[in-house]
Amino acid sequence: MDDLVVVGAGPYGLSIAAHAAGAGLGVRILGRPMASWRDHMPEGMYLKSEPWSSNLSAPDGRYTLAEYCAGRGIAAEHGTPLPIGTFSAYGLWFARQAVPPVEEATVTEVTPQGGGFLIRTAEGPPLLARTVALAVGVMPFVRYPEALRDLPAAHYSHSSGHRDLTRFAGREVAVLGAGQAALETAALLAESGARPCLVARRSRLNWNTVPQPLRRPPLRALCDPHSGLGTGWRSWAWSELPWAVRRLPAPTRERIAATALGPAGAWWLRERFERRVPVLLGHRLRRAVPAGGRTRLGLSTAAGESVVLDTAHVIAATGFTPDLARLELLDAGLRAALVTVGESGTPELSPGFESSWPGLFFAGLLTAPSFGPSMRFVHGAGFTAGRLVSGVRKRLGARSPLTGSTGTPRNDRAPAAGHRA
Repeated sequence: MDDLVVVGAGPYGLSIAAHAAGAGLGVRILGRPMASWRDHMPEGMYLKSEPWSSNLSAPDGRYTLAEYCAGRGIAAEHGTPLPIGTFSAYGLWFARQAVPPVEEATVTEVTPQGGGFLIRTAEGPPLLARTVALAVGVMPFVRYPEALRDLPAAHYSHSSGHRDLTRFAGREVAVLGAGQAALETAALLAESGARPCLVARRSRLNWNTVPQPLRRPPLRALCDPHSGLGTGWRSWAWSELPWAVRRLPAPTRERIAATALGPAGAWWLRERFERRVPVLLGHRLRRAVPAGGRTRLGLSTAAGESVVLDTAHVIAATGFTPDLARLELLDAGLRAALVTVGESGTPELSPGFESSWPGLFFAGLLTAPSFGPSMRFVHGAGFTAGRLVSGVRKRLGARSPLTGSTGTPRNDRAPAAGHRA
């Protein structure tokens, strides 16, 4: 029986595995390394975060993005966007350097068994683990507007479903959304020969400003500090104080997770977008129906006027909704037993990222209502990995190596022993 099985091999899963291995735990990591970045982002996309805030986390601070780039003559500079392909390659390099061999297995089931967990995969025999860390990324939580769900599948897709946008060359594409994924997808479509139109409920688009220099006069730096999530004291707090966010009341944490660092486009994308992509701002999608081989969208303006838009395809760049109900690989009874953050459908977690079911840990998007918006970004992996592995070690120390804990969930909403901040 392994000490820890990590499910997911993106930035969070790889960082957790690196810290677990560094702590001497018996750890296995299952998944396709950097799958979301390699398989679900179009060619030509760039990393929105600054390179210095996009490191995966190893226990000794090694294997940074800067180290990877320097060894290959690649510029990784503040204020210069980095191609997604370079970041994906960095993640694969990190996996080779800092992590036990990743097993490219598709996990189909995680079920409590005895004092630990049974993990089934599509490729081989089941595994047994004393603890499990679910670092499943964002793909289980893809969000579509309800109006699209009755359309034939070929008429619409999610922005995360495309590696190559050239298939839309010469065709009209309606892109729904106002965040970076929507804006960059629309720009890449235009540059690939498609005819995109952006449709957004917002009355205006938000654009990030050009980042300030890292070295500034002390007073400027004090008034507007840099952080892994951008400049300003609010961004600094989300970036540097996830532990403090966790101490807030659940409704406050839910609101922060839902509203902080809202949709905005990268500064370097603005000119590319504005010169090539028409927009329909302040338009809500009310209905979508097939019209021959095309799709007819029924929109309404803030003034209540109806607008009809005919298009060849619809791409929903409408983000992701973290919800345990969508995590089908997790045993249904276990899911139902977990204590959640208010009404969010996400697990309430200890300071060590342990859920109310002993030995079950979470990382990434599902933890944002517990620890704040940093958990939506690569930057949050550094905070998560060390603390989660400390939580695993604490849990392993609290159970017998042979019999373990009973595996019985807590069925009240009070923190378990050892879960106080």
